[in-house]
Amino acid sequence: MESLITKKKRLQHPTLAGFGLIEIVVGSAVLSLSLLGISFYYQQALSVSQRTAHTVQAAFLMEEGIEVAKFFRDNAWENISNLTAGTPYYLSWTGSTWATSTTNVFVDGLFERTLVAENVYRDSNDDIVPAGAGILDVGTKKITISVAWNEKGATTTKNVSTYFTDFFE
Repeated sequence: MESLITKKKRLQHPTLAGFGLIEIVVGSAVLSLSLLGISFYYQQALSVSQRTAHTVQAAFLMEEGIEVAKFFRDNAWENISNLTAGTPYYLSWTGSTWATSTTNVFVDGLFERTLVAENVYRDSNDDIVPAGAGILDVGTKKITISVAWNEKGATTTKNVSTYFTDFFE
């Protein structure tokens, strides 16, 4: 038997009957937004991680490119001096040695690595000067290694340059 007081309260507050449903809807919305925020955060973290990995791999490829150029120089200065100034050469591993080519070679199907040799000019103080402002130094070359890759529709390029001298002569 329902008491008279309980019946009276139920009749006075008929809107309380649907209040539990509103709590469930609001709770579900809060939970959904929380999960969506966490999902978005992890998606962004994964994207940043992938970009960082590409940047680190490009740095290693540039370092390897400088080492390959040293290998060329150490085997014979002509390997460096005979490169046409300003022409991009692609480095490739033949399985037993390094080689240059003017045909594009992609590393891991993503990275494009080039080696460019440039002539070096010196003034009367033996300082390096821009082309045409001094005398050609046949025993020195400026080597630039570039690594480029496409990511999300944009090309990123990193470069490193150094000077090589024919010090074995």
